[in-house]
Amino acid sequence: MKRFLAVLAVIAVAASTLPAAAAPQMVLRLGETHVADYPTTKGDMEFSRLVEERTGGRIRIEIYHSKQLGEEKAVIEQVQFGAIDFTRVSISPLAAFAPAFDALQMPYLYRGEEHMWKVLNGPIGEEFLNSLEPANFVGLAWYDSGARNFYNSKREIKSVADLKGLKIRVQESKLMMGLVSALGAVPTPMPFGEVYSALQTGVIEGAENNWPSYFSTSHYEVAKYFTLDGHTRVPEILIASKMTMDRLPKEDQEIIRKAAKDSMPFQIKLWKEFEKVSEEKVTAAGSIVTHLTPEAVAEFQKAMEPLYSELTPELQAMVKKIQEVK
Repeated sequence: MKRFLAVLAVIAVAASTLPAAAAPQMVLRLGETHVADYPTTKGDMEFSRLVEERTGGRIRIEIYHSKQLGEEKAVIEQVQFGAIDFTRVSISPLAAFAPAFDALQMPYLYRGEEHMWKVLNGPIGEEFLNSLEPANFVGLAWYDSGARNFYNSKREIKSVADLKGLKIRVQESKLMMGLVSALGAVPTPMPFGEVYSALQTGVIEGAENNWPSYFSTSHYEVAKYFTLDGHTRVPEILIASKMTMDRLPKEDQEIIRKAAKDSMPFQIKLWKEFEKVSEEKVTAAGSIVTHLTPEAVAEFQKAMEPLYSELTPELQAMVKKIQEVK
């Protein structure tokens, strides 16, 4: 009996010296379409790092990049129903769930990059983030994706007249087709992966995108004329499933919201560096970069008036609010 009691005592002492059990770890998933070293993916990773650090490891967000969880539309739908916890997407597909997002995609909406960030980081930006909740999403933060510009294989674009008749590849979007048509060009919807060969063979004469896409796809090899018209600035957005957020204590929800916002400067910085490298590379390879004069910019903007007139009264009111931000 004494021997048995002695063994119990040793066990009790040993147990008392063990570290306290760590709080259970919650593992959440974030779906990302871009590759691991892309600026938006690195922004996701910074968001994940901040959440894990600020929860003492209780919450860990795993990043599934390179479409591991599916294509963009499928991932958005799974986030809506709580099967995936977070995703980073372009705002374009979210307009199907929150029509007000169409206002943020209008051509020549912003006076420049600084104007866009004043809008997104202010009350209007918060209004848009909050507008996703009825669709079962929680808007967390905005990421940069630069401005989209025209490029082509035929000539410099210095005025609207220079675009006339050019076959320009566009996304399958009513807005983008309307934009290109309004400028006198011929909108040609086609999958992005087919653009290089279509430019090379003359099926199309141009396309439109940001600096990094123009460089990383090697489109500069077959379309050397790049015009900095900045027709659209469509930001990226980091969203959460409302079902996931509702399961968390309020304090953890706030940690996640703050971590998302705090990851923004990191992502924006990486994007700017990526843009600069892309511009330097294509310029060195012989691309001809054209800057529009103020008069030409005004001409491009005026050509968009029919598109703006087609907006609903609600969207026109939102566009007015955006344009009035100083």
